Amino acid sequence: MSNRAGEGIGFAVLTVSDTRTVETDTSGAYLAGEIEAAGHRLAAREIVTDDIPEISSRLETWIADPAIQVIVATGGTGLTGRDITPEAFRPFYDKEIEGFSTVFHMISYKSVGVSTLQSRATAGIAGGTYLFALPGSNGAVRDGWEHILKPEFDENHRPCNMVELLSRLTEV
Repeated sequence: MSNRAGEGIGFAVLTVSDTRTVETDTSGAYLAGEIEAAGHRLAAREIVTDDIPEISSRLETWIADPAIQVIVATGGTGLTGRDITPEAFRPFYDKEIEGFSTVFHMISYKSVGVSTLQSRATAGIAGGTYLFALPGSNGAVRDGWEHILKPEFDENHRPCNMVELLSRLTEV
């Protein structure tokens, strides 16, 4: 597992959408670029449809992959019938990171006001891998990356960060 100074963290980016393609997936492209710019490794990137079995299959594979320590999804966190990313993610959680949703909404409120209520952003830990589900809009992805994920996956962030916990996520 790459979590020592200078090695970077292995990230996977999962775009959940019935309509986006590699060419139109601006949120996924933004995340991929920012992950690498922050000195981490983009270990995988895929687009899947709003389908629980498809999302679950990808999560299973990536959670089991020792090269991936963090999975960030974009899309499918809204309120419509096809928005099922949280329902696909939650069965995998060994622990839910409740504070992620709270902090995401605090930050999002500054950008979109009370419309942040339409997001069901969620996060958890599964098999020693961090899982984060962000809304699909470019603004929401930018807010989530810049104000939460980027600092938390910077080993120099104080008073603490998620990098220093990686080796302890599966301890008993």
